[in-house]
Order: sequence, then C-alpha cells, then structure tokens
Amino acid sequence: MVTKTATATNLINVFIADPLSEDGIFPLRQETELNLNVVIETGLTAEQLISKIEDVHVLLVRSQTKVTREIIAAAKNLKLIGRAGVGVDNIDLTAATEHGVIVVNAPDGNTNSAAEHSIAMMTSLARHIPQAYNALKNGVWDRKSYVGVELKNKTLGVVGFGRIGTEVAYRAKGQRMNVIAYDPFLTEERAKELGITKGTVDEVVQAADFITVHTPLLPETRNLINKDKFAIMKDDVRIINCARGGIIDEDDLYDAIVEGKVAGAALDVFVEEPATNHKLLTLPQVIATPHLGASTIEAQESVAVDVSNDIIKFFKTGTVTNPVNMPSIPKELLAQVEPFFELAEKLGTFLSQVTTEPIKEINISYAGEVANYDVRPLTSNNLKGLLQKNHGEHVNDVNARYLSERIGIKINEHKTTTAKGFTNLITVEVKTENEVHTVAGTLLNGLGARIVKVENYVVDVIPQGHLLYVKNTDKPGAIGRVATKLAEKDINIATMQVGRDQVGGTAIMMLTIDNDVTEEDLNYVAQLENIDEVKAITL
Repeated sequence: MVTKTATATNLINVFIADPLSEDGIFPLRQETELNLNVVIETGLTAEQLISKIEDVHVLLVRSQTKVTREIIAAAKNLKLIGRAGVGVDNIDLTAATEHGVIVVNAPDGNTNSAAEHSIAMMTSLARHIPQAYNALKNGVWDRKSYVGVELKNKTLGVVGFGRIGTEVAYRAKGQRMNVIAYDPFLTEERAKELGITKGTVDEVVQAADFITVHTPLLPETRNLINKDKFAIMKDDVRIINCARGGIIDEDDLYDAIVEGKVAGAALDVFVEEPATNHKLLTLPQVIATPHLGASTIEAQESVAVDVSNDIIKFFKTGTVTNPVNMPSIPKELLAQVEPFFELAEKLGTFLSQVTTEPIKEINISYAGEVANYDVRPLTSNNLKGLLQKNHGEHVNDVNARYLSERIGIKINEHKTTTAKGFTNLITVEVKTENEVHTVAGTLLNGLGARIVKVENYVVDVIPQGHLLYVKNTDKPGAIGRVATKLAEKDINIATMQVGRDQVGGTAIMMLTIDNDVTEEDLNYVAQLENIDEVKAITL
C-alpha cells in the first residue's frame, strides 16, 4: 500500500543518529527475515548527516537531531523516519510527506513515565520535600516551616484526560483522592466507568485542591489556565504542569503565588527552555525539574522498542502502527478520491466548531458517484477535521480513525447511489448525549466545494475563511438587524445565505465575513431580538 515490501536479499540501511538504548533497538538486531544493516553514528552536524544519508532507507532519531528539509532531500532512498518519543517538532513533516517518507513515533511509550512524574511532583509539592531537603543539606533542621498537606480526600482536577491524564487519575484514586476531569471527548459514561466526575474547565478548577494539566499545546489551550481561572480557584490551590509549557500563563501563575491565592506550583515544563533564570524559580513555593517527564530508563527503552517494531512492520507489510504523517496511497485510488479530500475535512472542521459536547457517534453518508469509490481515505480526512480542534496537528489522515475509536466515537459509513439532485454528496452527522448536528457538501463542476446543507436547512456556502452561523426565529427584520450590529463592530459581510424550515419558524443565516470575530462580538449580536444562537466558524 505504501511501498514495496523488502525481500530477504534487499539490504535495508537503518541509520540511528541519536543515542538509543541497546535494549530498545534489540528488535532490529534480532530480526532475521529482513536484511537490516544497522549503523549508529550520533552527534553529527547537519552537514555530516547529509553526507552519509544518501543510501539510507530508515532514519531513527530522538530529539537531538533536527531532520530538516535539506536532510530529507539528500536521502534519496529514505522510506521512513522513526522518532523514539512522542513529539516530532524536530522533523519537517511537510518535507517528509512531500518526499513520500513516512514518519512514525511512539505515542504510548512514555505514558507511564509522565504519569508517575506528575504524581511525584504533586506529592513533593504537598509535602515541601525539595525545600526541606535543601534546608537540611545546608545544615538547617527545620520541621515547623515545612508542614504539608495530605492527598487523601483532596480533589484533583485533571485538565486534559488523554492517555497520561487517565493514568494520573488512576494513581490519584489509589491515593484516595477525588478526581474531577475535563476533556472535550470525555463522556459521562466514561467518567462513571472510571469513578471520576466530569466537568467543564471552570468546574474543574473551581472544585480542585490540586490541578494538573495534560492537554496538547494548541491555540485553544495556550494560556488556558490564566488569571481568570486563578480568580475562581480555591484559596491555597496547588498547580502541577508536566505536560507542555504555555498551557499555564506563567506571568499569571507568578502573580497568583505572590498574592497568596496559589499555595505552590510544581513545574516540569516552561514556555522557553532551558529556564534556568525564570522568575518563577525565585519563589520558594515553586518546585521544578528540567523537563524530566519522559526521562526514565524504561520509557526511553519502550519508545525505542515501539519504533523498532514499527520499522520491521513497515518493511514486512507496508503498514505502520503509529504514523504521524499521511502515507502514499495507490495512484488509482488517489485519482478518484483526491478531489474530495478537502471537502471531507472541511465538513469535519465545521462540525467540530458547532458541537459543544463530547461526540459519541458519527455517521458519514456517501451518495452518488463518490459512493462507487473506496471512501476510507475520505472518512479519515473527515475525522481529522473533526478532531484537530481539540487534539492538535498530530491528528492526520492515517491516525484519525484510530484516535476516534480510542476515545470512544462510534464510526458508521453509508453508501447510496442516490444523491438527491447532486452528482455526489457527502453528509456527516454527529451525535452527542444531547445534540445532533448535520452538514452536507458537494463538488460542483468548475466551482469546487460547497456546503449545501446545515442541519435541515439548504444553503450554498464556500467552505473557507471566516463564517458566522446564526440561528434565529424567522421574523421580518432579523437579517437587517444582524447586518447593522456587525457594521457597528466594523465587521464586513462578504456573502450571506439564509435557510428556514417554515414561515415564522426557525431559520439560519450563514455569513462569510472578512475577518475573525471576538467572543464580545458574538455576544453583541446574540443579544438581538429573535436571535437564538451565534457561532463563529473558521474553515
């Protein structure tokens, strides 16, 4: 599917450019069916690596080596790049994809290590262990200054309930803590199954005695914990961040500690690293480590083993377990479905911005000519658009289905040759506990992609740029009032589409505008008479 599999006589050159444990690459050493030639040369400059990589088929790195476009271009035979770890910031994914190179990582290998470090930091914070140790090292036997708090019966707020957040919750329950968690894909059923409470971000930070964050760093999560969130927290709350620098506003955290709102913070990550001169480190209430979340012998071995096994699987089957970018697909399939890729993704992106609850089920219907094709890549693109808002750019065409199923989304595909007046039609429906949302799109010959249905309303909208989705009661003057309000905010309307179910019933407006709008702008429009809902959508 991706490349021709190797035979025993094909020499496969595997170049390891960063230090890896010998146990981690043991699967490569013991492999006998493939003719693997493993070469280890670490600490190379970019120029040195370029001079050695022309005949390399697999490049295996950790975080030290920067795999640039120039390096990828120089590797004429490169088929796969393996990152022994989670992040791939040091790999030019665009260049890899352009050159048909698959990038794989090890997303699960450091889960246990990161979770344990989070718990260790929380316990150390609660009992002032680093401060007491430092005092004792300096000859001071001081028990009164370091009276701590117990974890038992305290409430831990977990913001971000993916792999690591879930593992932290398991361990906190073992400490007999109460756990309340937020995640955009956490359902009530899942929370009940784990014996925790599901809440919004505000509900989590209001209820918690300790708060730990485990979200990816996205535009939506940058500075997620800020002065507004600190204001609604309990007094003497304690903060832990072993995820990504930037999720917590560091200036606001500093102020909250100085003002006495926050009793202490345990930090493993910072916005800028190394952070040896950070002002937070001047506060006695702060303990910190130099980004050690994944730094265990077991984790470093585990991620190397995972990537080594993926390398072997790739050359035996043409597939991988943990792809990061989109692999090549057969030219025949690509020619058929490629025109629909962007449309499918935009429909998912649209729904991700109108749905407010965790998604439990998605139904994708392919009608007309498109139903004759292998639509699995289109479903993956749709799921990518649906998930990226909350899960980040690491969600791609390849891993979108896997990630969806892992968080409990049921995926249904339907095909029919009847497209109800269109040559082809893709309809996507998402279901949550209390909501159902639908959007449909088509490709118009010579005109490109169009959204032709939103919920039960017929529209004709180009799926790009900034949109306003307005739901209103079908009364005279509604359109004019909305346009006037937007004009007062200096927001220019490029196009407008309206739809209604019946005269005097519910109606919608789909407005294309020239720039993004603020929450204040949305509230300003939403206050109008007969306006039920206003949402900003960026496609």
